[in-house]
Amino acid sequence: MVDFAKYQTIRIDRRGRVLTLTLNRPDKLNAVDKAMHGELASVFGDAAADPGSDTVVVTGQGRAFSAGGDILWMQEMIDHGFGQTAREAKRIVMSLLDCEKPVIAKVNGHATGLGATLALFCDVIFAADHAKIGDPHVCVGFTAGDGGAVIWPQLIGYARAKELLMTGDLIGAPEAARMGLINHAVPAAELDARVDAFADRLAAGALVAIRTTKSSLNIGLKQLAASIMDACLAFEAQSNASADHREAVAAFREGRKPKFTRR
Repeated sequence: MVDFAKYQTIRIDRRGRVLTLTLNRPDKLNAVDKAMHGELASVFGDAAADPGSDTVVVTGQGRAFSAGGDILWMQEMIDHGFGQTAREAKRIVMSLLDCEKPVIAKVNGHATGLGATLALFCDVIFAADHAKIGDPHVCVGFTAGDGGAVIWPQLIGYARAKELLMTGDLIGAPEAARMGLINHAVPAAELDARVDAFADRLAAGALVAIRTTKSSLNIGLKQLAASIMDACLAFEAQSNASADHREAVAAFREGRKPKFTRR
């Protein structure tokens, strides 16, 4: 069996042949810090290798799915560099795409930044109808380089993706479902039951056929991610050293609006 006991920021639960990975920093809206980022780089590989499950669910503890990157961690990256983060970010995306098991996102609340990236790289996405989804990297002077530039255009086309990624606007789950960004927006009270039913349906299905169908569909996405993730992360590293990103992080920590100088 895979040793999941090592995970400190991601809770692992089993229900029959369904494995649930819960982002577990509810007091921080499941914002991703250095520790969680490192765990995300390995947890999908471990879930794929786990012999006790056939379907994987990803969700958040509390009222958010994930608020994206933790602002204190952003300051740490400004101070100490972006290299380890870039390596882990690529592993997160590629391990999600490499996982042969169906991965279902249960978006229980807002999913922003890296939180949105995690949800959108899952195979089927259910969201509570009050949830909002968006990638506001640019709002903190950061390039949307952790996977957003890969997955958003594939789901909703380049025109919509460019608008949403260049503005950082959030959209409600019902609108996200209408435009094809996610599969289903459902009442919050029904979210658990809807995801459980769908996960059980897949877990009871023709295992080999489902896994190989997913793998076939992901070939193009894997080729795309492999071809552009290094460049995306290099641009994100460049923005990590920018004056505007430093200003945005400082402004957030000081509770004021940033004053961008376009540098």
